[in-house]
Parts: sequence; C-alpha cells; structure tokens
Amino acid sequence: MKTNFIMENQGASVVISHHILDGKQEEYENWLTEIVPLTKHSKGFIDWQIIRPIPDLTFVYTVIIRFDTIENLKKWMESDTRKKHIEKANSLFRKNDNYKIKSGLDFLFETENQTKVPVRWKQFLVTWSAIYPLSLLVPFVVLPFLRLLKIPANHYSDGLLISGCIVFLMVFAVMPNYTKLIRRWLFK
Repeated sequence: MKTNFIMENQGASVVISHHILDGKQEEYENWLTEIVPLTKHSKGFIDWQIIRPIPDLTFVYTVIIRFDTIENLKKWMESDTRKKHIEKANSLFRKNDNYKIKSGLDFLFETENQTKVPVRWKQFLVTWSAIYPLSLLVPFVVLPFLRLLKIPANHYSDGLLISGCIVFLMVFAVMPNYTKLIRRWLFK
C-alpha cells in the first residue's frame, strides 16, 4: 500500500487506483456497490467519483473520494471496515490497493517523480496566473454557446458552468503542462 499524508486541517482527497484482473470487472463493480454506501456514511464524506477503464483497452479503475478534513479521510482509509472490504477484493486486483492522499490544491503541483510540494506563495502565484486568463477567456466561449443552445441567461447557472469549465481546464490541461514548463522555478 502506497500512501502520502499531508497533515493539514483542510479538505482532502484520495485517489485510489485498482488494477483489475481480466474478467473480474463485474465482481469489482459488485464490490463497489458494497463499499460505496459505507464510504458515503463516513464522518466528513463530501463526494466521490469513479473513472472506469476503457473496455478492451485498459483495466484500471480510479476512484476519487473527498472528505472535509484530512483527519476524517485518514480515519476512513485506515478503518477496519475498509480494510475488511479491501481484503475481500484483493483477489480481483493485479496489484495491491494503491492510493495517494492530498489536501487542498497540492495535487495540482505534484509530478510523477516529484515528492516535494512547492511553497505556498509559489502555488498562489502559479494558480492565480493560470486562473486569471481563463476567467477572462472561458466566459467568451461558454456564454455564446449557451445562448446558441437557447439556454436563458442566469447569473448562477452561467457562473456554475463557467467555473466548472475553468476547474476542468486547470486540472486536466493547464496545470499539468504549466507546472512542467515552470518546474525549475516552482520547485527551487
């Protein structure tokens, strides 16, 4: 089991990777239906997402779980209930239960071989310098598209969709590439 705990009193996420044996996907899905309700009833649970493998191409399930504090997340991850369910599912895994816990936005700044997290002021500058241009550009793309689809203007729903697009771009496109580009300065 691979873990990485950062002890801070802020929201926390865990990314769990389960490499499933061929032909065991249905059993794993059944196992998920057992463990997910237990996770949802844990103290501090916020939400979870699952990224399923591409059929006939990949075999990795990635589960992302968010809790209100790293302490509550750690309690769940180390609980006897979870341990028993992991033992039950071990015969389905190619590799052991593998997870990584991060607090706040630290996961945006982590690279595969880099365990050091940059200082907070650099995280602030990098995040701000990435979000600012997106906050100017994304509304110019999203709002006309919404009006084209005949979706009426609404400050709250527009803001929700725009912020969702910005976060999506930050997590999946901008930050991985941006942090690679400036990594020498960022981790110095």
